[in-house]
Amino acid sequence: MAKDYYKTLDIEKGASKDEIKKAFRKKAHKYHPDKEGGDEAKFKEANEAYQVLSDDQKRQQYDQFGQTFDGAGAGGFGGAGGFQGMNFEDLGDIFGDFFGGGGFGGRGQRVQKGQDIQMDITLEFKDAIFGVEKEVSVTKNNTCERCAGNGGEPGTVMHTCKTCDGSGMTITARQTMLGTIQQRTACVECHGSGEKPEQKCSGCDGIGIEYGRKTIRVDVPAGVENGMRIRVRGQGEALSGGQPGDLYILLHVKHDARFEREGDRLFTKKEIGFTQAALGDEVQVETLDGKIKLKIPAGTQSGDKLRLKGKGVPNRRGRGDMIVIVQVVTPKKLNKEQKKMLKNLDLRK
Repeated sequence: MAKDYYKTLDIEKGASKDEIKKAFRKKAHKYHPDKEGGDEAKFKEANEAYQVLSDDQKRQQYDQFGQTFDGAGAGGFGGAGGFQGMNFEDLGDIFGDFFGGGGFGGRGQRVQKGQDIQMDITLEFKDAIFGVEKEVSVTKNNTCERCAGNGGEPGTVMHTCKTCDGSGMTITARQTMLGTIQQRTACVECHGSGEKPEQKCSGCDGIGIEYGRKTIRVDVPAGVENGMRIRVRGQGEALSGGQPGDLYILLHVKHDARFEREGDRLFTKKEIGFTQAALGDEVQVETLDGKIKLKIPAGTQSGDKLRLKGKGVPNRRGRGDMIVIVQVVTPKKLNKEQKKMLKNLDLRK
Protein backbone atom coordinates (compact mmCIF):
# COMPACT_ATOMS: atom_id res chain seq x y z
CA MET A 1 0.00 0.00 0.00
CA ALA A 2 1.28 3.46 -0.86
CA LYS A 3 2.70 5.31 2.14
CA ASP A 4 3.53 8.98 2.56
CA TYR A 5 6.26 9.01 5.17
CA TYR A 6 6.44 12.80 5.17
CA LYS A 7 2.74 13.02 5.94
CA THR A 8 3.12 10.38 8.67
CA LEU A 9 5.61 12.64 10.48
CA ASP A 10 3.80 15.87 9.53
CA ILE A 11 6.83 17.38 7.80
CA GLU A 12 7.63 18.90 4.41
CA LYS A 13 9.47 16.93 1.74
CA GLY A 14 12.55 19.13 2.05
CA ALA A 15 12.79 18.71 5.84
CA SER A 16 16.28 18.53 7.35
CA LYS A 17 17.56 15.61 9.42
CA ASP A 18 17.07 17.60 12.60
CA GLU A 19 13.48 18.37 11.63
CA ILE A 20 12.87 14.69 10.86
CA LYS A 21 14.26 13.60 14.21
CA LYS A 22 12.29 16.27 16.07
CA ALA A 23 9.08 15.23 14.32
CA PHE A 24 9.62 11.57 15.17
CA ARG A 25 10.36 12.34 18.80
CA LYS A 26 7.06 14.18 19.00
CA LYS A 27 5.21 11.22 17.52
CA ALA A 28 7.08 8.72 19.68
CA HIS A 29 6.17 10.55 22.86
CA LYS A 30 2.55 10.79 21.79
CA TYR A 31 1.95 7.24 20.57
CA HIS A 32 4.37 5.07 22.57
CA PRO A 33 2.33 2.01 23.62
CA ASP A 34 3.73 2.02 27.15
CA LYS A 35 2.15 5.42 27.75
CA GLU A 36 -1.48 5.88 28.72
CA GLY A 37 -3.42 6.58 25.54
CA GLY A 38 -0.58 5.29 23.33
CA ASP A 39 -1.16 3.69 19.94
CA GLU A 40 1.13 0.83 18.91
CA ALA A 41 0.08 0.90 15.25
CA LYS A 42 0.74 4.62 14.84
CA PHE A 43 3.99 4.28 16.78
CA LYS A 44 5.17 1.62 14.32
CA GLU A 45 4.15 3.80 11.37
CA ALA A 46 6.14 6.72 12.74
CA ASN A 47 9.13 4.46 13.36
CA GLU A 48 8.98 3.09 9.82
CA ALA A 49 8.88 6.61 8.39
CA TYR A 50 11.77 7.70 10.57
CA GLN A 51 13.95 4.73 9.64
CA VAL A 52 13.54 5.53 5.93
CA LEU A 53 13.77 9.33 6.01
CA SER A 54 16.66 9.49 8.48
CA ASP A 55 18.82 7.32 6.18
CA ASP A 56 20.18 9.27 3.19
CA GLN A 57 20.27 6.28 0.83
CA LYS A 58 16.81 4.99 1.78
CA ARG A 59 15.35 8.48 1.60
CA GLN A 60 16.80 9.01 -1.89
CA GLN A 61 15.26 5.75 -3.11
CA TYR A 62 11.94 6.60 -1.47
CA ASP A 63 11.88 10.08 -3.02
CA GLN A 64 12.69 8.56 -6.42
CA PHE A 65 9.74 6.15 -6.35
CA GLY A 66 7.40 8.56 -4.58
CA GLN A 67 4.22 7.61 -2.72
CA THR A 68 3.63 4.57 -4.96
CA PHE A 69 6.65 2.85 -3.43
CA ASP A 70 6.13 0.55 -0.42
CA GLY A 71 9.21 1.27 1.64
CA ALA A 72 8.61 -1.55 4.08
CA GLY A 73 8.66 -4.33 1.53
CA ALA A 74 10.78 -3.36 -1.48
CA GLY A 75 13.99 -1.70 -2.64
CA GLY A 76 16.05 -2.80 0.33
CA PHE A 77 13.89 -1.29 3.07
CA GLY A 78 13.30 -4.59 4.85
CA GLY A 79 12.82 -4.30 8.59
CA ALA A 80 11.91 -0.64 8.59
CA GLY A 81 8.35 -1.36 9.62
CA GLY A 82 9.35 -3.32 12.71
CA PHE A 83 11.89 -2.48 15.42
CA GLN A 84 14.96 -4.32 14.14
CA GLY A 85 16.09 -1.22 12.28
CA MET A 86 15.55 1.25 15.11
CA ASN A 87 18.55 3.39 16.02
CA PHE A 88 18.68 3.08 19.80
CA GLU A 89 21.62 5.44 20.10
CA ASP A 90 19.55 8.27 18.66
CA LEU A 91 16.43 7.45 20.62
CA GLY A 92 17.71 6.58 24.09
CA ASP A 93 16.80 10.00 25.41
CA ILE A 94 13.27 9.66 24.03
CA PHE A 95 12.46 6.45 25.86
CA GLY A 96 14.21 7.39 29.09
CA ASP A 97 10.91 8.92 30.19
CA PHE A 98 9.15 5.57 29.73
CA PHE A 99 11.71 3.14 31.15
CA GLY A 100 13.36 4.98 33.99
CA GLY A 101 16.45 7.10 34.53
CA GLY A 102 19.07 4.74 33.09
CA GLY A 103 18.21 4.96 29.41
CA PHE A 104 19.60 2.36 27.02
CA GLY A 105 22.91 0.55 27.26
CA GLY A 106 25.89 2.57 26.11
CA ARG A 107 24.26 5.94 26.84
CA GLY A 108 25.99 6.30 30.18
CA GLN A 109 24.58 6.63 33.66
CA ARG A 110 21.89 9.24 34.23
CA VAL A 111 22.21 11.34 37.34
CA GLN A 112 19.14 11.25 39.55
CA LYS A 113 17.74 14.53 40.73
CA GLY A 114 15.51 15.45 43.64
CA GLN A 115 12.13 17.10 43.18
CA ASP A 116 11.84 20.79 42.40
CA ILE A 117 9.95 23.02 44.83
CA GLN A 118 7.95 26.17 44.14
CA MET A 119 6.95 28.83 46.61
CA ASP A 120 5.51 32.35 46.39
CA ILE A 121 6.91 35.60 47.71
CA THR A 122 5.43 39.11 47.65
CA LEU A 123 7.55 42.13 46.73
CA GLU A 124 7.08 45.82 47.26
CA PHE A 125 6.84 47.71 43.98
CA LYS A 126 10.14 49.52 44.61
CA ASP A 127 11.96 46.28 45.48
CA ALA A 128 10.85 44.76 42.18
CA ILE A 129 12.29 47.76 40.35
CA PHE A 130 15.66 47.97 42.08
CA GLY A 131 16.12 44.36 43.26
CA VAL A 132 16.31 43.03 46.78
CA GLU A 133 17.65 40.14 48.84
CA LYS A 134 14.94 38.07 50.50
CA GLU A 135 15.04 35.21 52.97
CA VAL A 136 12.65 32.30 52.58
CA SER A 137 12.16 29.31 54.86
CA VAL A 138 11.40 25.91 53.35
CA THR A 139 10.70 22.62 55.13
CA LYS A 140 12.17 19.83 52.99
CA ASN A 141 14.81 17.13 52.65
CA ASN A 142 18.23 18.76 52.92
CA THR A 143 21.75 17.48 52.41
CA CYS A 144 23.07 16.43 55.82
CA GLU A 145 25.39 19.16 57.10
CA ARG A 146 27.37 16.78 59.31
CA CYS A 147 28.46 14.39 56.56
CA ALA A 148 27.92 16.68 53.53
CA GLY A 149 25.67 14.00 52.06
CA ASN A 150 28.10 11.04 51.89
CA GLY A 151 26.40 9.23 54.79
CA GLY A 152 29.60 8.70 56.76
CA GLU A 153 30.70 10.03 60.12
CA PRO A 154 33.24 12.81 59.58
CA GLY A 155 36.72 11.28 59.16
CA THR A 156 35.48 7.72 58.62
CA VAL A 157 36.85 5.50 55.84
CA MET A 158 34.67 5.06 52.75
CA HIS A 159 34.59 1.66 51.02
CA THR A 160 33.44 0.75 47.51
CA CYS A 161 29.90 -0.60 47.58
CA LYS A 162 29.96 -4.34 46.84
CA THR A 163 26.36 -4.47 45.64
CA CYS A 164 26.91 -2.13 42.67
CA ASP A 165 30.72 -2.46 42.50
CA GLY A 166 31.07 1.29 42.96
CA SER A 167 28.88 2.30 40.03
CA GLY A 168 26.04 3.58 42.21
CA MET A 169 23.55 1.84 39.91
CA THR A 170 22.04 -1.60 39.61
CA ILE A 171 20.89 -2.95 36.25
CA THR A 172 17.79 -5.04 35.69
CA ALA A 173 16.49 -6.46 32.40
CA ARG A 174 12.94 -5.82 31.23
CA GLN A 175 11.13 -7.45 28.33
CA THR A 176 9.18 -4.96 26.22
CA MET A 177 7.86 -4.76 22.67
CA LEU A 178 11.27 -3.36 21.74
CA GLY A 179 13.01 -6.45 23.09
CA THR A 180 15.14 -6.64 26.22
CA ILE A 181 15.63 -3.24 27.79
CA GLN A 182 18.20 -2.64 30.49
CA GLN A 183 16.91 -0.43 33.26
CA ARG A 184 19.28 1.33 35.62
CA THR A 185 18.21 2.27 39.14
CA ALA A 186 20.05 3.73 42.09
CA CYS A 187 21.69 1.14 44.30
CA VAL A 188 19.65 0.67 47.46
CA GLU A 189 22.75 -0.16 49.52
CA CYS A 190 24.80 2.98 48.84
CA HIS A 191 21.88 5.21 47.74
CA GLY A 192 23.59 5.79 44.40
CA SER A 193 26.90 7.14 45.74
CA GLY A 194 28.96 4.01 44.93
CA GLU A 195 30.53 4.07 48.40
CA LYS A 196 29.58 2.94 51.89
CA PRO A 197 31.04 4.43 55.07
CA GLU A 198 32.79 2.30 57.64
CA GLN A 199 30.84 4.26 60.25
CA LYS A 200 27.44 5.74 59.52
CA CYS A 201 26.80 9.43 60.11
CA SER A 202 25.13 9.96 63.46
CA GLY A 203 23.20 12.92 62.10
CA CYS A 204 21.38 11.18 59.25
CA ASP A 205 21.99 7.48 60.04
CA GLY A 206 23.98 7.05 56.84
CA ILE A 207 21.27 8.29 54.48
CA GLY A 208 23.01 11.55 53.61
CA ILE A 209 19.90 13.70 53.94
CA GLU A 210 17.91 15.15 56.83
CA TYR A 211 14.41 16.57 56.93
CA GLY A 212 13.97 20.02 58.40
CA ARG A 213 13.41 23.72 57.90
CA LYS A 214 16.05 25.67 56.00
CA THR A 215 16.40 29.40 55.49
CA ILE A 216 17.57 30.36 52.01
CA ARG A 217 18.68 33.75 50.76
CA VAL A 218 17.27 34.69 47.37
CA ASP A 219 18.70 37.49 45.26
CA VAL A 220 15.83 39.11 43.38
CA PRO A 221 17.34 41.00 40.40
CA ALA A 222 16.33 44.53 39.46
CA GLY A 223 13.48 44.92 37.01
CA VAL A 224 11.46 41.77 37.75
CA GLU A 225 7.74 41.80 37.04
CA ASN A 226 4.65 40.26 38.58
CA GLY A 227 4.31 36.56 37.72
CA MET A 228 7.99 35.96 36.97
CA ARG A 229 9.82 32.94 38.42
CA ILE A 230 13.35 32.83 39.80
CA ARG A 231 15.24 29.53 39.90
CA VAL A 232 17.59 28.88 42.81
CA ARG A 233 19.68 25.92 41.71
CA GLY A 234 20.23 23.05 44.13
CA GLN A 235 17.81 24.30 46.80
CA GLY A 236 14.98 21.86 46.08
CA GLU A 237 14.50 18.42 47.62
CA ALA A 238 17.78 16.64 48.40
CA LEU A 239 18.14 13.04 47.19
CA SER A 240 20.41 10.30 48.49
CA GLY A 241 23.09 9.59 45.91
CA GLY A 242 21.78 12.22 43.52
CA GLN A 243 21.61 15.93 42.92
CA PRO A 244 19.14 18.14 44.79
CA GLY A 245 16.30 19.65 42.83
CA ASP A 246 15.81 23.37 42.29
CA LEU A 247 13.76 25.94 44.15
CA TYR A 248 11.46 28.12 42.04
CA ILE A 249 10.27 31.43 43.46
CA LEU A 250 7.03 32.82 41.99
CA LEU A 251 6.97 36.62 42.36
CA HIS A 252 3.93 38.69 43.28
CA VAL A 253 4.58 42.43 42.99
CA LYS A 254 2.41 44.84 44.98
CA HIS A 255 0.73 47.69 43.14
CA ASP A 256 1.88 51.27 43.81
CA ALA A 257 -0.95 53.74 43.21
CA ARG A 258 1.54 56.45 42.21
CA PHE A 259 3.03 54.58 39.26
CA GLU A 260 2.21 52.37 36.29
CA ARG A 261 4.88 50.29 34.61
CA GLU A 262 5.34 49.47 30.94
CA GLY A 263 8.57 47.56 30.30
CA ASP A 264 11.43 49.75 31.50
CA ARG A 265 9.29 52.91 31.60
CA LEU A 266 7.28 54.25 34.53
CA PHE A 267 4.24 56.49 34.20
CA THR A 268 2.88 58.91 36.77
CA LYS A 269 0.32 61.74 36.79
CA LYS A 270 0.81 65.32 37.95
CA GLU A 271 -2.03 67.77 38.48
CA ILE A 272 -1.33 71.46 37.82
CA GLY A 273 -3.43 74.59 37.85
CA PHE A 274 -4.72 76.59 34.89
CA THR A 275 -2.26 79.42 35.47
CA GLN A 276 0.69 77.03 35.75
CA ALA A 277 -0.24 75.42 32.46
CA ALA A 278 -0.66 78.74 30.69
CA LEU A 279 2.41 80.55 32.01
CA GLY A 280 4.69 77.62 32.86
CA ASP A 281 6.10 76.70 36.27
CA GLU A 282 8.44 74.40 38.16
CA VAL A 283 6.80 71.66 40.25
CA GLN A 284 7.86 68.70 42.34
CA VAL A 285 7.13 65.20 41.09
CA GLU A 286 7.22 61.88 42.99
CA THR A 287 9.74 59.34 41.66
CA LEU A 288 11.17 56.12 43.07
CA ASP A 289 14.30 58.13 43.89
CA GLY A 290 12.32 60.72 45.85
CA LYS A 291 10.83 64.05 44.87
CA ILE A 292 12.50 65.96 42.01
CA LYS A 293 11.80 69.23 40.19
CA LEU A 294 10.04 69.20 36.83
CA LYS A 295 9.76 72.21 34.51
CA ILE A 296 6.29 72.83 33.13
CA PRO A 297 6.58 74.65 29.79
CA ALA A 298 4.23 77.57 29.11
CA GLY A 299 1.18 76.52 27.16
CA THR A 300 1.15 72.95 28.47
CA GLN A 301 -2.08 71.13 27.66
CA SER A 302 -3.90 68.56 29.76
CA GLY A 303 -2.67 65.12 28.72
CA ASP A 304 0.78 66.30 27.61
CA LYS A 305 3.59 63.89 28.47
CA LEU A 306 6.87 65.14 29.92
CA ARG A 307 9.93 62.90 30.15
CA LEU A 308 12.20 62.43 33.13
CA LYS A 309 15.22 60.68 31.64
CA GLY A 310 16.73 57.78 33.60
CA LYS A 311 14.06 57.67 36.31
CA GLY A 312 12.42 54.45 35.14
CA VAL A 313 13.27 50.76 35.51
CA PRO A 314 16.89 49.51 35.37
CA ASN A 315 17.84 47.83 32.10
CA ARG A 316 21.02 46.68 30.37
CA ARG A 317 21.81 50.19 29.21
CA GLY A 318 21.15 51.87 32.55
CA ARG A 319 17.58 52.91 33.33
CA GLY A 320 14.46 53.63 31.37
CA ASP A 321 12.53 56.90 31.61
CA MET A 322 9.64 58.14 33.68
CA ILE A 323 6.77 59.72 31.78
CA VAL A 324 4.81 62.41 33.61
CA ILE A 325 1.26 62.83 32.30
CA VAL A 326 0.08 66.37 33.02
CA GLN A 327 -3.51 66.93 34.11
CA VAL A 328 -4.66 70.55 34.04
CA VAL A 329 -7.25 71.10 36.76
CA THR A 330 -9.99 73.61 35.99
CA PRO A 331 -11.02 75.62 39.08
CA LYS A 332 -14.51 74.81 40.29
CA LYS A 333 -15.08 77.79 42.59
CA LEU A 334 -14.25 81.35 41.54
CA ASN A 335 -15.12 84.57 43.33
CA LYS A 336 -16.68 87.48 41.49
CA GLU A 337 -13.39 89.26 40.91
CA GLN A 338 -11.77 86.14 39.46
CA LYS A 339 -14.71 85.50 37.17
CA LYS A 340 -14.59 89.11 35.99
CA MET A 341 -10.87 88.86 35.24
CA LEU A 342 -11.35 85.68 33.20
CA LYS A 343 -14.19 87.23 31.22
CA ASN A 344 -12.04 90.25 30.45
CA LEU A 345 -9.23 87.98 29.26
CA ASP A 346 -11.68 86.12 26.99
CA LEU A 347 -9.29 83.16 26.64
CA ARG A 348 -10.93 81.21 23.87
CA LYS A 349 -9.46 78.77 21.44
